[in-house]
Amino acid sequence: MYKTLIMNRLSLETSPYLLQHAHNPVDWYAWKPEAFDRAKRENKPILVSIGYSTCHWCHVMERESFENNAVAAFMNQHFINIKVDREERPDVDQIYMEACQIVSGSGGWPLNCFLTPDGKPFFAGTYYPPEPSYGRPSWQQVLQNMAGAFQQKRDIVEAQAAQLTEIIRNSDKNYVKTVDKTEKSAFYEKIASDTEGGVFSNIFTEKRLDNIFKNIQSGFDILEGGFGNAPKFPSTMSLQFLMDYYFYSHDIEALAHVELSLKKMIQGGIYDQIGGGFSRYATDRAWLVPHFEKMLYDNALLINVINDAYKITKDDLYRVTIQETLEFIIREMKSTEGVFYSAYDADSEGVEGKFYVWTKAEIDTILQHDAPLFCDFYDVTDEGNWEENTILWRANSYEIFANMNGLDVTNFTEKMRVSREKLFKMRENRIKPALDNKILLSWNALMISAFARSFEALKDDTYKKIAVESLDFILENFRQTRSNYVFYHTFTLGKPQYDAFLDDYAYLVEAILDVYNITFDTAYLHEAKQITNFIIDNFFDRTDNLFFFTSVNQNDLAPMGDIAGGFRKKEIYDAATPSGNSTMLRNLQRLSVIFDDKSYKNIASQMLIALADTIEKYPTSFSKWACGLVAMVHAPFEIAVIGKNAMDKSLIINELFIPNKVIMSSLTTDYRFPLLDKTIDLLENKDDALLFLCQNYTCQLPLHSVDDLIQNLRHI
Repeated sequence: MYKTLIMNRLSLETSPYLLQHAHNPVDWYAWKPEAFDRAKRENKPILVSIGYSTCHWCHVMERESFENNAVAAFMNQHFINIKVDREERPDVDQIYMEACQIVSGSGGWPLNCFLTPDGKPFFAGTYYPPEPSYGRPSWQQVLQNMAGAFQQKRDIVEAQAAQLTEIIRNSDKNYVKTVDKTEKSAFYEKIASDTEGGVFSNIFTEKRLDNIFKNIQSGFDILEGGFGNAPKFPSTMSLQFLMDYYFYSHDIEALAHVELSLKKMIQGGIYDQIGGGFSRYATDRAWLVPHFEKMLYDNALLINVINDAYKITKDDLYRVTIQETLEFIIREMKSTEGVFYSAYDADSEGVEGKFYVWTKAEIDTILQHDAPLFCDFYDVTDEGNWEENTILWRANSYEIFANMNGLDVTNFTEKMRVSREKLFKMRENRIKPALDNKILLSWNALMISAFARSFEALKDDTYKKIAVESLDFILENFRQTRSNYVFYHTFTLGKPQYDAFLDDYAYLVEAILDVYNITFDTAYLHEAKQITNFIIDNFFDRTDNLFFFTSVNQNDLAPMGDIAGGFRKKEIYDAATPSGNSTMLRNLQRLSVIFDDKSYKNIASQMLIALADTIEKYPTSFSKWACGLVAMVHAPFEIAVIGKNAMDKSLIINELFIPNKVIMSSLTTDYRFPLLDKTIDLLENKDDALLFLCQNYTCQLPLHSVDDLIQNLRHI
């Protein structure tokens, strides 16, 4: 007779998602060797169920099925059940999500994958209801079919598993150009001699950049901003490419679409008009109805894009949005250690969006005589604009609305600010959505970069302090030992675990370089170089010139018998977050200039050669790669500022939008870095720092003012 478990093994974990399932009657394992050992010993199939704490349909399936005693009893009798937090183990999710897409043609979460005892997938799907509906079988039917197939048609199951495994093993090759030995030899010769043209002169071209722009442009939503139809994602990396492209091409359509997209998002429901911060995506074309979960990485990436838009335009809307969003991050997502939590759930009290929406009656009560103006501006009506409630959004800017209604812009803006504060205070009394307090290295590194770049744009010392303190905490506490460069992926409830993945390392190097740009402490540069060398030694595959997602030393991915180790995948897509590969591309480009290290340039160039055709053809899926291509076509601006007030001038330069620059700053010459190794007689008795503008280590005459630098940039 099956007895309901009071608490299962997940109670020993730190992941909020796993802990949510700790009281399920399902006999869950975490992704640990003991689960696979038992499956082999008892010759049972494995069910791997993957999700994350802010996943709405994950919660639904848990309530409907995993909390059901009868369903749990069947699962426990016929399967070894493993629950995985996809954010803790993106490597596991990556493999089995690919299996799901092959089997069903689509993916998503919750992801439920059935494996042979040695870990090979033979079937996968997403959400299944408790009763057959929506054209889907019930979860109980799926379980019965899978158990029956494993017991009665084992040969078919094993054949299916072998076929799926082979497809997954080779899928990385679909978008990668193979360079033969002759081409590689010619390439090395070209790079070593630093000559122009050669066998790859047709790869790094402005024509290719123009084609990338046209392909992205074909997806513009010229009415509502963004790309395509619903659902609408921020697509931050595509917006970043458009700004980089605008800088060199002066194509006003590129910048115009960035501005349209950002303003539509900022004024829409995807942006929390009361508390700041962006939701993950909008379910409609006009950015009105968000999927209400707030992710650390989305906000970091959006802040970076808005920072650059502010540098270009100096539009006050962008400044305020940066400030409000970072205020939300500091208030709601910053831990006591000074690093950042992962996400806020979409649901509150089991209802999606309940924390964020309003009724007109509530607003009338809170704002009283100020309510009519507020409701008019934020589209609040008795009927509501979403499920009889109202998601606050604004159709017009403050200026346009005030002018349309004969109002003083300053007074009107202040009235709206005061009204929002009143609503915020009232909203704080509601039950908040659940917080995922997981601390991930990769997402924290993205947010550190966001704070550093916000200091560049806005010169708020708080942002600099947070960036430095957060980075120093990670360098101290995520490192597995003080003497090496092996980092952990997570640090939750004071417990670090799981080896870091490529994304962790790549984003960390990027964050270190961004913090150098606001401190000019060269110790950060040496740290970035050492970590980069570790990444090359442990992740780089020289056969196709790309980086694996997992380290050569990681051995807990999947105990898959004869294919153990065969599932070291390469993540190349720029999806919700940039791929570790495209981020390493940009890191290598920057470091090659800082240290004059041609080996870094070699690797970066090889990576682009492997993906150039794919980037051009599918730029919205390879947008950060496209930014790296811009940096290869247009030689980086190498800027050195040396002298007594070098820091002051460097910070002014950082307020400018110069997408492909490497800036170094020092009180004196520094022979360790080529950019700072300038002729000393130029600097003697100089109270005013000199500015050196170089490309390919060919420098112009030293300049005295930032204005002179700007004029010279325009003529290069």
